[in-house]
Amino acid sequence: MGETIKPGTMLIADGAILPESLHCETEPYAYGWRLVKNFDSQGFNQMISQAGWNFFYIAGAIETSAFGSDEKKTTRKAIKQVIGKLKSKSYNCLEITLVAAKRSLGMPYVRVSAHSRHIQKSLVLFEDGAPTELEQPLPLGTMPQADNG
Repeated sequence: MGETIKPGTMLIADGAILPESLHCETEPYAYGWRLVKNFDSQGFNQMISQAGWNFFYIAGAIETSAFGSDEKKTTRKAIKQVIGKLKSKSYNCLEITLVAAKRSLGMPYVRVSAHSRHIQKSLVLFEDGAPTELEQPLPLGTMPQADNG
């Protein structure tokens, strides 16, 4: 757990299917997520492309802040908050795009921004129409209703 989190740091969901040629060193980071140790987002993208796979960038930043005096622990807490705010559990990667240690009224805090990413072989995101292994079914009350009008 000695890795410094910075822009370009990648997290991969446990159970994500990766190209066989991608020799990715990871370590547990947060429940269900692993920290990629040997690639940043550019190197990761390059290796995935060389394997003939696709690495999707999902628009819409996920931002959060956490207060604390220990920068590493506070950064971890903020990233766990980002993971909790993910809109879809279907995406299998998370790219950290901003880590900023700041102070407000003398209180230290860390701002973190991230984007969902997704690795898959197909050029079309979730092309097969089948839910991924990581996708959780929606509760019945949240399913979209058909427009009958």
